Amino acid sequence: KVELDKLWRLKVKSDVLNLTLTKKEWPKIKEVLTKRYNYAIKRLKQSESEDAFQLVMNSFARVVEPHTSYLSPRNAERFQVDMNLSLEGIGAELRSIEDYTVIQRIITGGPADKSKQLKSKDRIVGVAQGEEDFEDVIGWRLDDVVELIKGSKGTTVRLQVLSGDSDDEANVKVVSIVRDIIKLEDRAAKSEVYLSNPDDADSKKLGVITIPSFYNNLSKDVKKEIAKLKEQEVKGIIVDLRGNGGGSLSEATLLTGLFIDKGPVVQIRDGANRIQVNSDRDGVSFFDGPLTVMVDRYSASASEIFSAAIQDYGRGVIIGEHTFGKGTVQQHRGLGRVYDLYEKPLGSIQYTIAKFYRINGGSTQHRGVLPDISFPTAVNPEDWGESKEENALPWDRIEKAKFTPLNELNKDILYLSSLYQQRIKDNPEFNYLLEDISIYQAEKDDKTISLNLAKRKTEREERKTKRLVRVNEQLTLLDKEKVTDLDDITDQLDDLDPFLDESARITFDFISLGKIAKK
Repeated sequence: KVELDKLWRLKVKSDVLNLTLTKKEWPKIKEVLTKRYNYAIKRLKQSESEDAFQLVMNSFARVVEPHTSYLSPRNAERFQVDMNLSLEGIGAELRSIEDYTVIQRIITGGPADKSKQLKSKDRIVGVAQGEEDFEDVIGWRLDDVVELIKGSKGTTVRLQVLSGDSDDEANVKVVSIVRDIIKLEDRAAKSEVYLSNPDDADSKKLGVITIPSFYNNLSKDVKKEIAKLKEQEVKGIIVDLRGNGGGSLSEATLLTGLFIDKGPVVQIRDGANRIQVNSDRDGVSFFDGPLTVMVDRYSASASEIFSAAIQDYGRGVIIGEHTFGKGTVQQHRGLGRVYDLYEKPLGSIQYTIAKFYRINGGSTQHRGVLPDISFPTAVNPEDWGESKEENALPWDRIEKAKFTPLNELNKDILYLSSLYQQRIKDNPEFNYLLEDISIYQAEKDDKTISLNLAKRKTEREERKTKRLVRVNEQLTLLDKEKVTDLDDITDQLDDLDPFLDESARITFDFISLGKIAKK
């Protein structure tokens, strides 16, 4: 207990110093921290048996292997929402702020958006089903409030709402909304046209398709996006899989099929050593022009299946970081039985049923996909990914599938890589990145933080000064006015994406080589 009290004292002191550095005075600091700690205790006390059961079950499941898990009824429902990109409700993203349920964002096209009666920062203080009495939801767990607000399409929910810009708790309005199906279009694949020179009317065009996850019907959405890009007469396409942790195995096969005529895409081996080959069989390539694929260390599973197939066929160039290295297949199964109509939901389980392999026979388990052209990274692949998970299945290989590469790109990749290396030597954004990596590598093993106010102030001012110098250099490159304070930074800097910009340059170089998918 003595050691625990000492640790808490140091934690509180660090929190006090953080708030002091934001120019808060002691009475306000005490008020903020008291609320923060009381809220943390309250959240802990609001834990339910379902939370404890899920924690215990997953402690057991992770001993089996890292991707076997139990999903509580609510988490199982969220999983289905993520896979289908749709839900039934009012179309508002909510969050908890102290005792209130606050609207964070209104989903475009949803019932809440169409009603024009709710806006961001509004606080929901009561919920009623149809004409029933209101339930006061102040102080409730967020997921309990969400359960009340969600419901079947066509049903009505009434909300007592306190405007976000009002401090008068007596000034509550009642909003009635008919629930509907909401499509989470912001999580779906989207495309844009990238211009080699936006100021030139004759600028070369390429398409960028960003895919956040491998949800159900992804391939249909991507096919529509490719059609849009063809109408814009793009000369090549970048598929951006950064941050894409995977999803549907079948969608990975279907997506690959949009870029090849036909052939095997992935091999799957189950526990009985039976091997199944998932192939594209339609004989049609929806896009046969130059293709590049962007990946990073968060790209996993289905992202790695697609990237590996494109690489093995020589269909395109993979650009970015070493991927995560997840090469296992999970099955999602509900625990309820079809005739248990009146029983409470039991949740579901995900369990590993197979491993998948590249068509060249190698597994992506542990090893991931090594990009053809690598971007600088602060993280050593050996310190990240599936190989660092406890009880992860080992890497192995099987016989390669029967396939014919579409192109031999080794010499082209050497050429593209040499141009890339020459460019980034004089690229300010990449130089900033290398500087950040160097600082990270120097500081990553330091697990301490100073509790001396003067030292913390000095460190903070040094970071602000360095940041301000860099921001003004970036603004100068954009022909924008310099700023004297970091609070005056324009939104334009948030849109800077040096990795995408360099991937586009590589893709334009690739286009100049005239490589297309062979028929």
